[in-house]
Formats: sequence, structure tokens, C-alpha cells
Amino acid sequence: MILSMTGYGKASAVFNGKKITAEIKSLNSKSLDLSTRIAPAYREKEMEIRNMIASSLERGKVDFNLWTEKSDGTQAAPINGAVADNYHKQIRHISGQYGIPEPENWWGLLLRLPDVLGRDEAVAELSDEEWQVVRSVVAQSIEQLVDFRKQEGEALQHKFEEKLDNIARLLADIEPFEKGRTEKIRQRIIENLENIKGIEYDQNRLEQEMIYYIEKLDINEEKQRLTNHLRYFRETMANGHGQGKKLGFIAQEMGREINTTGSKSNEAEMQNIVVRMKDELEQIKEQVLNVM
Repeated sequence: MILSMTGYGKASAVFNGKKITAEIKSLNSKSLDLSTRIAPAYREKEMEIRNMIASSLERGKVDFNLWTEKSDGTQAAPINGAVADNYHKQIRHISGQYGIPEPENWWGLLLRLPDVLGRDEAVAELSDEEWQVVRSVVAQSIEQLVDFRKQEGEALQHKFEEKLDNIARLLADIEPFEKGRTEKIRQRIIENLENIKGIEYDQNRLEQEMIYYIEKLDINEEKQRLTNHLRYFRETMANGHGQGKKLGFIAQEMGREINTTGSKSNEAEMQNIVVRMKDELEQIKEQVLNVM
């Protein structure tokens, strides 16, 4: 079963009145492009967290966020009195120096200034017990994302199977037109030659030229190779995840055979079928970019 590179996971836990939350999401990318935002209390473990993510996800544009908040919601951010007093003195001094009226709402002004409202970030040493809780939260969020990728991958595989079946059916629809066009070509050439008065031609040479011309329009090899590519695409999907790049290469080869078939199709009905095959393949190419 293939995996999608698109996914989302989120997990939380409470430790000593503090809610710890990890959120992770991913989109498609040629390699692992990992961006992290980690609460200051846990930054010493950033490399270990990155290794956890890299070993599980392998590819994708991944955004990871780890933060904390008070679980009871009752503790407010502390007011830094020393910073507020310093701002207050500076503003009064500047007001007197330049004759600018002092603010009427001192509190409203001071509380909006930088660093007056302190952030109660944990600065204590990270205990082993707390790290085990954090590690579990990170692992759960990654596990949720992997489960999401599996579900998306299953949906993608069903979509690919549908498109492959459509291409195979369209390829079979070409056969009736292919069989009849050889005789049409023969009759058209003979009729045109007969309409030219006073021209004699070598019947044997005519047959040789017709065989050469018809061989140039023959698409049996293209049909066989395209059928093989369809089968190989299915086999590759069955091999499991990590096959996205290979599926992309197979889709490119399928496109080559379909394009060659179109260039050899001198019947309007055949060309219409080829266009429909290209449309089905284009949808495969678009979605295969999301496969891990």
C-alpha cells in the first residue's frame, strides 16, 4: 500500500498543571524539508525530536510545532514592574523636555509596551519525567500523521487503479479501428493510382511500399509496452511506501507510448481515444506527486 505525503497529527498531555501540545502537518516535497517551532523549555531536545520525525516520515514538507500552556487557565502572565517603571520615567522625562502632554491612560499605554507583560516560560531544568511525557506527545502526533498518510495513500491507490483501468479499456477500444485502417489505406492508394490516367505501376513494388507504409503506422509495440507499464505501475504500488519517485518515472514512460500511438494514429476515432488516454494519464501524474 502506498502512502501519501499529505498528513496531519496533533496530541496533548498534562504535566504538573501544564498542557503540552504537539502539532505536525506535511505536504509533498522531493525530500524531507523540516521546519520546527519548539517551546524554549524543550529546545535542548530539538535534535532528538528532529530525528524522531525524520526516521518516521522520510519525505515531505513538514511543519512541527511544540508548545505549552497552563491547563487550568487561571494563571495570568506576570507584569514586569521594573520595566514598566523604567518606561514611565522615560516617557515623563521626554514629555517635560519637549513639552509633550503626558498620556491620560498610563496603564493602557504601559501594558502595550514590549516586555512589560512577561511570558511565564519555563526556565527550570527539564526533568526526565517531563521529557518522557513530551516525547510521548511528539510520538503520538507523528503516529497520527502516519495514520493520516495511510488513509490518504489508500484513497490515492484506488484513484490510480481506476485511471489505469480506464487507460487499459481505452487501449482496447483502439483495436477495431486499427484492424480496419490497413485495408482502408490499401484501397485509398489503389483508387488514387487508378484515377491517374496513363500511369502504369509495378504491382510488386506497390505491395512493398504499402507494407513499408503500414509498418510505420503499426502500434503493436507501443500497445505492448504500454500494457507492460500499466502492469508495472500496479506491481510497484503493491510493493509498499517509498515508491513515489518510481511511479513518477513509470508514468513518464506511459506518456511516451501514448504520444507515439497518437502520432501513428491516422484515424480521427483513434486520435480521440488517445486524447482521452492522455487526460487519464495527466490525472495520474498530478496525484503521483503526493505519493511518498
